[in-house]
Amino acid sequence: MLFYDNFHKKYFGKENFIGGYFMNLITEDVEKLFLQNPLYSHENEGFDAQVLVKFFNPCGAGTWLITEARKEDDDWLLFGYMHIFEWEWGYVLLSELQSIRLPYGLTICMEANLHMTVKQLLNGGF
Repeated sequence: MLFYDNFHKKYFGKENFIGGYFMNLITEDVEKLFLQNPLYSHENEGFDAQVLVKFFNPCGAGTWLITEARKEDDDWLLFGYMHIFEWEWGYVLLSELQSIRLPYGLTICMEANLHMTVKQLLNGGF
């Protein structure tokens, strides 16, 4: 059990409120990208905004194309174009994405360094 706990602390980060672990969904490079693209910095770009990070559910519905971010204490407030039931612009906390538990022990996944706009991703860049 000690190996299991040390493994999860190293790769999954801090414990959550039910004794599990949050998945570290961002790297230092992604954090730098977030700091360089604060909320409202791409407000008038719409679908031409650069996607910083794509979070997605590997088991089904759920895609978050993040274009801006703001650090809030130990969390990040993320803004982008998101889809669960329908596509819409909106906000999500990183901690909310980290707390999602999927079948078979899977978690939300992240893709970075996409070098694409929202429009390009929606037109076949997935």
